[in-house]
Amino acid sequence: MSASNGKKLTIRSRIDYADFSLDIDNELQLKGVTGLFGPSGGGKSTLLRVIAGLNQNAGGQVSFAETDWQKESLFVPAHKRQVGYVFQDARLFEHLSVAGNLRFALDRSGPGEKNNSFDDVVDALDLHSLLNRGVAKLSGGERQRVAIARTMLSQPELLLLDEPLAALDADRKREIYPTIAALPDRFGVPIIFVSHAVDEMAQLTESVVVLEAGRIVAEASTEKILSRDSLRGSIQAFEAMSVLDVTVVEQLESLHLVRVDHRGQSLAIPSHAGVQNGAALRLLVRAGDVVLATEKPQGLSVRNILSGTITSIDPNPNSAFAVVSVDVDGAVINAQITNQAVQALNLQSGKNVYVLLKAASFDRPGA
Repeated sequence: MSASNGKKLTIRSRIDYADFSLDIDNELQLKGVTGLFGPSGGGKSTLLRVIAGLNQNAGGQVSFAETDWQKESLFVPAHKRQVGYVFQDARLFEHLSVAGNLRFALDRSGPGEKNNSFDDVVDALDLHSLLNRGVAKLSGGERQRVAIARTMLSQPELLLLDEPLAALDADRKREIYPTIAALPDRFGVPIIFVSHAVDEMAQLTESVVVLEAGRIVAEASTEKILSRDSLRGSIQAFEAMSVLDVTVVEQLESLHLVRVDHRGQSLAIPSHAGVQNGAALRLLVRAGDVVLATEKPQGLSVRNILSGTITSIDPNPNSAFAVVSVDVDGAVINAQITNQAVQALNLQSGKNVYVLLKAASFDRPGA
């Protein structure tokens, strides 16, 4: 995904409320889109407000790219931090056109050279056809694109997106995913993307920070975070998951499928509007949708069969299931199967197996 260099964000801050405390002491390397993930009420939006300088009661230290925003007696106010903040509800000026909203932000950015020009931002967010439209006539997805564009024209060094896709359906999300994912490389601005939706994390982020009860409990690549069965409470899922980066190689139009390449092995998945050959896609596979076989199966309706090697078996002591991790050409695919199946198939680390993935398992949000 992003090839941009990372920028360090240091946060050492504690805020105590009547029923909640935010207690952060971390250095985060922000590159591309970083997910801030966790259950509702875990402190995600509170942490964004600390970063943005919207909570003057937050003591401690906040610095970004070697610039101190607050420490001891220093507190740089929000309007001087060059942080862009996009909320779930977009918060556009209803009395202005799309162009009016954008030019307002550009004018407010002050004099001097603009890193993000009007034309570049309009092009990146695909807003040419909407410039003269009133914002009241925009769809939910269009409103969010305009909100992001307006924020980019304020010339931020860091972009904070607070659940911007929560109100969109699956199709609208698919439309906006590539747009958001491309922004860091195009403009050199890292993004912190807040969500408690697994599909959004899988599609957009390169790394994920998990926040629970006001504390950061995990930080790793998206693939590693979503594959951790131990975090399933945080990510509101019932099983471990896998993230597969694939490339579209063929359109199977009569079957409404596309063939994709995953590290030299082929998969067929449902096609969606706008998916072209050469497109890079990210697939989210739930462990419960994965079937394992010790011999290559014949005569099955399942057409997606990959070969790999078991790297670990993690039984859940409180259930009948275990998570079996399989290395498939360097990527990890997790399967949730019964402990009985593990024993019957004599599964163990180092054993070669076949991984079966139904095409229907990809035909849902996140695929």
